[in-house]
Formats: sequence, structure tokens, C-alpha cells
Amino acid sequence: MKIGFVSLGCPKNLVDSEVMMGLSQEGGHTLTVNPAEADVLVVNTCAFIDSAKEESVNTILELAEFKKTGACKRLVVTGCLGERYRDELKAQIPEIDAVLGTGDVPDIVGAIEGARRSTIPLRLVSSTPSLPTYLYDADTPRVFATPRHFAYIKVAEGCDYKCSFCIIPTLRGHYRSRPVDAIVREARGLAERGVREIILISQDTTFYGRDAAGPALPQLLRELNNLRGIDWIRLLYLYPTTITNEILEAMAECEKVCKYIDLPLQHASAAVLRRMKRPGTGGTYQQLLANIRARVPGVSLRTTFIVGFPGETDAEFEELLAFVRDVRFDHVGVFTYSHEEGTTAHVLPDDVPMAVKTRRRNRLMSEQKKIVTRAQKRRLGSRVQVLVDGPSPEHELVWRGRLAGQAPDIDPVVYLTEADPERLRPGLLVDAEIVGSRDYDLLASLRAV
Repeated sequence: MKIGFVSLGCPKNLVDSEVMMGLSQEGGHTLTVNPAEADVLVVNTCAFIDSAKEESVNTILELAEFKKTGACKRLVVTGCLGERYRDELKAQIPEIDAVLGTGDVPDIVGAIEGARRSTIPLRLVSSTPSLPTYLYDADTPRVFATPRHFAYIKVAEGCDYKCSFCIIPTLRGHYRSRPVDAIVREARGLAERGVREIILISQDTTFYGRDAAGPALPQLLRELNNLRGIDWIRLLYLYPTTITNEILEAMAECEKVCKYIDLPLQHASAAVLRRMKRPGTGGTYQQLLANIRARVPGVSLRTTFIVGFPGETDAEFEELLAFVRDVRFDHVGVFTYSHEEGTTAHVLPDDVPMAVKTRRRNRLMSEQKKIVTRAQKRRLGSRVQVLVDGPSPEHELVWRGRLAGQAPDIDPVVYLTEADPERLRPGLLVDAEIVGSRDYDLLASLRAV
């Protein structure tokens, strides 16, 4: 049969989709990007916040229409929304034929072939023994949805933290690390197929190995750094209390490890962080970031914040705003708080009006734009290495790429000006000079080098 996949949400979800596509192919089916010709449509959903749930439901409804207008005979829903609302989805959207949760990835072939029941008992939120335990391996079939020159490697699955706003531990299960040798073997295979940048992901990448024999990230980075063919090794999703000096030293020593730290801090007010059940304060975070900058020279720092958390006062928001001014992150993402059932924060009154949440988000992003603009001016004339991603979606004659301090899909990009497109190809590392900026993005010239 022809199978069409739609993957929503984060890179961790994308890896699950890639594995399910690989298993589908191994099961004798073919993949198609045209939903109208698919015999079976699969949507891998996200359920992290309200907007993600809304996008997931809308996508399911859009794909359900192909049962009337296309070749579709079965509609399968997988991922976090399926894990969270198994019975509800099937009851409210009868076009759905099978619902798989986050731990049911190996069952995808049975689901698309109709070999398993289309209604699966709902897992209770409080039922810890039934939490997902699945973890893919280097030998698991996988069809990559990313461009050929970069790929994600999930080093662990699940989460043991109890952040009051987050449902992920319930949806993904306890933290469980993959063996170092399995990850190195997977990375070696990626290098052999032409991947030049590997991106290590998990719910907390700096926690890697602590659930087993002990902290293993420094060892993993050093072993990956020795692989031939890999140019960049990037880490996403780090956590403030698990970033150690040993990890920072390994990042600084390994020339292939991008000097880039993605550290979702969520807030800077000690009172808000306590209500979020997050560690630290604005002061301890400043000390941590100063230590990172001292031990990893030239590091790029990315973070995310939540504004409008229950009880957030004007003074607490101003504390966050001052923190951002003082620290000067390279990249900042800001979410407005979403009241999520099943989290401990759900019992708190959602007492910050949406208009106030939006205004605070806009103020924070406006402050970050000023910081970025000043940093861009300081970059003018600097020589940089750019990893070429490909032609710009806006203009095929303009190519774009990224610095080591820019992750794909979430950070700004570098547009290559005065470049001969015939000399460029995705995955090529080129020397360039920063000549300007456009909004958050940079402009770089190859001819100036």
C-alpha cells in the first residue's frame, strides 16, 4: 500500500515519524508525499500546548477528508495526542481507524494494515506502570525526513522532571538513555550516507547516562568527535542543573562540537520558578551562564521563556525582562502560558489575561530584537564558516545556510549574497564574510573572502 505520513511538533517527534516510515517500508509498503494517492494516512501528533493540540486536530480533520476525495482507506493517529486522548479521539472523529501512543511506535505496520484493534484502552494519567518504555536503536529501520546533510539522533527518551506546566513525563515515560556504542554506531552510519551535522536530542540531553551507569555525555561527545565525515555535532535541550564543568570542557575541547547551548530556562523570577517547580533563580542562572561563557569561548546561547504563568505579577515579569537585558542571549523564544490538564499547574488559577500574556510576550521579543540588532552590527566584517542548507524558499537564486551558532528550523539563518549557485551544494562548509542583516537573519558574502 501507499502510506502518507505527516509529522507535527518537535524533532523528537520527527525521529519517531522517521522510524515509523522505516518500519512501514520494511513491512513492504511504499511512501508517498501526496496525501490524495495514499491508501493509508498517518499523522504523528503533538500535544504540548493548546496551539499544538489545535494544529494536530485540524490536521487529522484535513486528512480525514481524503477518505472522501482521495484513495485513503485508513487513517491512523500516533504520537502525543494519541497517547493523551486515545478514546476521546476515536469517539469524536469516527474517521480515525487506529490510535497509537508514543510507546506504540513498533506497532505502526499492524495499525496501517488493520491487524490490531482500532480502539485501544485509554491509559490513565496516574497509571505509572503503563508509561511508555519504547526506545529505538541503531539497527531500527528509519527513513529520514531531514535534508541529506543533517539528521537528529535521539540519545534518550522520556523525562523524570516534574515541571508543573509540562505533560511530557506522562506522555513519554521515565528517562531512559541509549548506550554510547549504539549512538556512535548510528552516527557512523549517518556519516557514511553523507550526513555532515548530527544533532543530539532528548528531553534533557545533559542528563544523558545518569539514569544508568552515570553521566556519559562527555564520553559520547569525545567518541563522536573522532568520527570521520561529520563536521558538526550539535546539542539541543539542555537543563540548568545537569550542565557540569566536565560537559563544558568536552564541548570546548572537541572541535566538531558546535559551541552552541540550547538551555530552556522558562523564567528568571525565583517565585515564578518555584511555582513552575523549576530549579534556580535569576541570580544562579546568571552565574551558570557566566561559567558557560568562560569555559566555552564564543558560545552561542539560546533559551525559551514562558510568560503569563499563573500568578505572574508585573514585577515578576519586569524581573524577567531585566534578566534578558543583562544576559544578552543570542536566540530567545517566548511562549504564552497554556493551561494544560493533567499538569500540576492546572489546579492553579489561570489568572493572567490573554491580552496581558500577549503584551508581555511582545515586550520581551522587542527587547530581544534590540539585543540582536546590536550584536549583528558587531558582526559586520567578521569571517565565518557557513554550512550550506540550500536555495532559499523565497528565491531559488539566493542560497542560505547556518553558522555553528544556529540550529536548523528554530534559529535565524545566513543568506549567501554574491555567491555562484553552481558552486554550492547542501552540506558544503564555506568561508564567508558578514556584510549585513535582514531582520533576525544575517547576510554573508563569499566573494569578500
